[in-house]
Amino acid sequence: MIEEGQSATFTRFYTSYFEKLILASDKYLSDIHAAEEIVQDIFLKIWEFPESLTDVKSVKSYLYRSVINASINFANRQKSLEQHHLKLAAEFSDDYLADLDDENEMIIILRDEIEKLPAQCKKVFKLSRFENFKYKEIALELNISEKTVENHIGNALKTLRSRFMDDQTLNKKGRSYLNLMTLYLY
Repeated sequence: MIEEGQSATFTRFYTSYFEKLILASDKYLSDIHAAEEIVQDIFLKIWEFPESLTDVKSVKSYLYRSVINASINFANRQKSLEQHHLKLAAEFSDDYLADLDDENEMIIILRDEIEKLPAQCKKVFKLSRFENFKYKEIALELNISEKTVENHIGNALKTLRSRFMDDQTLNKKGRSYLNLMTLYLY
């Protein structure tokens, strides 16, 4: 960390190079905000570790080299990230997206049906399926017997299964969505 008496010197040093270094970085990035961040990071490192400049023959060259290297590294990371995103996007076929949409639609329908269950039954079912509580834990939490928990779960499953077996949407989407429902209903 730069000593108190040296902070004025650092401020002059910072002001004389800051804008020039941002322009140098921006040539590589075409992103003025990212360039500012990079330059500020370099000055912050110098502020925290001024001894890093002890053996430097030309501070100007050191600063420009540091900014250019950091800018190139940043640009390469951005390019790599962009290529990764493009690769992921290409893997999402129309069939995959249609299946994902159908699956999400079924989850919404299931959640709506769960909300229609009687209050205590709904509470027990949610603790069991969404909070992964054991029957004994649910019984303790709600101050009811394990047999009552078992009855609520049984009634919830029976009700939800019957609603989905008769549901036109499920029939239209196909029985393969029963696989999704088994996570909650079996």
